[in-house]
Amino acid sequence: MNEERKIMVEEVTEAEKPPKVRVEDAAPESAGEKLERKRDYLEGFLQQKPTETLAGEPGGDLYEGVIAALKDIFDPEIPVNIYDLGLIYGVDIADDHAVVTMTLTTPHCPVAESMPGEVELRVGAVPGVGSAEVNLVWDPPWDPQKMSDDAKLELGML
Repeated sequence: MNEERKIMVEEVTEAEKPPKVRVEDAAPESAGEKLERKRDYLEGFLQQKPTETLAGEPGGDLYEGVIAALKDIFDPEIPVNIYDLGLIYGVDIADDHAVVTMTLTTPHCPVAESMPGEVELRVGAVPGVGSAEVNLVWDPPWDPQKMSDDAKLELGML
């Protein structure tokens, strides 16, 4: 079946402008109604309680203590701490056990044997951490884009 369809085209030089909304056109509202509307809006906001951050979650004291410990460890060849350098891929804390997933700038890094041990010792020394474990990974490989802006600035890359 060959059914032919035609599309009608209409050329226009200018489209109609939509009407403008003006404050004067709004329905009148008494002072009491206005106050009630504001009260309704604020009621839910004021009743919200801040969510509690657990110690081992980002923002928690224990987590932030581990991050601070990682920021005290510097790469011996680059004058930037390993956290800002982007070598830390993850920090997981369950109860008092911290697991740090990290990489190095290259598998042939001169500190490949000692750096994971140092990270484990420093993280294990954070008050509240009972034991620490370091997982050294090579995938995804490290690249300079993983560095924080502070590290890039320190190294003259920004």
